[in-house]
Amino acid sequence: KPKKKAAKKKAAKKASKKKAPAKKKTPVKKAQARKATRKAAPKAKAPAKKAPAKKAAPKAKAPAKKAPAKKAPAKKAPARKAAPKAAPKTNLQPLGTNSFDAYSNLKVGNKNYVYYDLKKAEENGLEGVSRLPFSLKVLLENLLRFEDGRTVNKADISAVKDWLKTRKSTREIAYRPARVLMQDFTGVPAVVDLAAMRNAVAKLGGDPKRINPQVPVDLVIDHSVMVDKFGTQTAFKENVDLEYERNQERYEFLRWGSQAFDNFRVVPPGTGICHQVNLEYLAQAVWTRTEKDGASKTVEMAYPDTCVGTDSHTTMINGLSVLGWGVGGIEAEAAMLGQPVTMMIPEVVGFKLTGKLNEGVTATDLVLKVVEMLRELGVVGKFVEYFGGGLDHLSLEDQATIANMAPEYGATCGFFPIDAETIKYLRATGRDKARVDLVEAYAKAQGMFRTSDTPDPVFTETLELDLGSVVPALAGPKRPQDRVDLTGLSDSFAATLGGEYDKAAEAATRFDVEDENFTIGHGDVTIAAITSCTNTSNPSVLIAAGLVAKKARALGLEVKPWVKTSLAPGSQVVTEYLEKAGLQKELDGLGFDLVGYGCTTCIGNSGPLPPAI
Repeated sequence: KPKKKAAKKKAAKKASKKKAPAKKKTPVKKAQARKATRKAAPKAKAPAKKAPAKKAAPKAKAPAKKAPAKKAPAKKAPARKAAPKAAPKTNLQPLGTNSFDAYSNLKVGNKNYVYYDLKKAEENGLEGVSRLPFSLKVLLENLLRFEDGRTVNKADISAVKDWLKTRKSTREIAYRPARVLMQDFTGVPAVVDLAAMRNAVAKLGGDPKRINPQVPVDLVIDHSVMVDKFGTQTAFKENVDLEYERNQERYEFLRWGSQAFDNFRVVPPGTGICHQVNLEYLAQAVWTRTEKDGASKTVEMAYPDTCVGTDSHTTMINGLSVLGWGVGGIEAEAAMLGQPVTMMIPEVVGFKLTGKLNEGVTATDLVLKVVEMLRELGVVGKFVEYFGGGLDHLSLEDQATIANMAPEYGATCGFFPIDAETIKYLRATGRDKARVDLVEAYAKAQGMFRTSDTPDPVFTETLELDLGSVVPALAGPKRPQDRVDLTGLSDSFAATLGGEYDKAAEAATRFDVEDENFTIGHGDVTIAAITSCTNTSNPSVLIAAGLVAKKARALGLEVKPWVKTSLAPGSQVVTEYLEKAGLQKELDGLGFDLVGYGCTTCIGNSGPLPPAI
């Protein structure tokens, strides 16, 4: 342990010299790390230490928890206060071409930022862009910021304005995400490539330390945990120990990488699922970077937080208004090395939500309905953006649940704009106050802040759902993107058993289990796992699971002996609130003990069933 801590301190010193984006990653990491295991704890804090202490240190856990209660009323005050103020006129000299004279100054509190002002760009030749979908405004800002006359030119930027005429485009653009998110399966090859490049540079007589990611990269180790042990108080520790044994060489290599490369951080095993870690800790909604302007003056650039990830469900982060989606390893490495992602200006489907969910209907029920509707429409290769009064009745975690399943409905992403709920969530999860104030001020300055009075943007096409019409449902019978109403479950199962498997005659047949005094039959559940990034990021469904367990125990119900039970949350925060609510003991009582923090059953990491089963 001392060695690990020493190594991490060195890494922390290194990180303090790094680019500004790394600054913002401390507050919630401390919250997540509280319950880390003996092995995971020292490492869990490492990413937090790498962020400069300037902004992160003051955000202790206690303030983070007070935030939601006290800030709700205060949230509206900042709405006026945090509204953008033009800083005193200065001689601004952008580094890029700035064809639409959008380079501007923004003062938030006592700090000045530079940014590319969409409202100024609209006045200077990009007429009508305030009517664009919020997601396309993010792309437009990206093009304005990176205009260099070569990879991005004036015509590329004008093409976004022209999109409003036909609501589609054949123009290919060069898009540069702010950062890259990786998990261990797909991230290891990228680190191997960086190491190989360093080796090649050294052989050529150069300085290998010049090879580093050009944008911040976070690799979360979450895909290697297996549910070998379950149903006991020691299951978590035993599974983590086995994980380290099986992956020692890989983990040592990744630890080396976190210390060797600038702009590269590793979140250790036993911490959480990459998408929930991204949502609760890594993402900032608005990113900043210290750079030199055209006059070689040091400035702080503010711009939308965007990312690409090497996991399809990277799309979850769109629930926090961070434009992001999954890409292949080659594309991720290119982005990591500062190369643009080439893409067509996409069509944007507007999904209007009205009303509110009925009591007893969960975000999981809602997202299955959304998936069904969007698959019927056909949204492959398109952006989906949510709008309408229904957003006022969805928590940010509900939005993240919907955004997470973009791969299942086929879209590139499912985007939610910044609104009061975004600000509330950033405060509740312990983001730095100065950063939250910047997010609010920046979004309002750019016309990127949604309120109930915001006019509907222009979309390629739209569809609508009344939240009050959503009913409890299950995914299935086989694919996660399919939906069966709870009331139709029995008929659906019977039809599938008879029609697809030709086993209707065996519906009531039971089979003996060797050396056991019970039988099993068609339809028996053998794996019951409370897991998946879609669900475990949402406290409402995790609390619901705990309440179901509490009621079941009160009624004297027990889990059947052939069921393998497990609880694998996406974050250590889940364990904290379940314990504080007194619900973890209820789950434990039914065999749903903690087995690990990571991606388990969804990717086949549920571990073996008992041999007799």
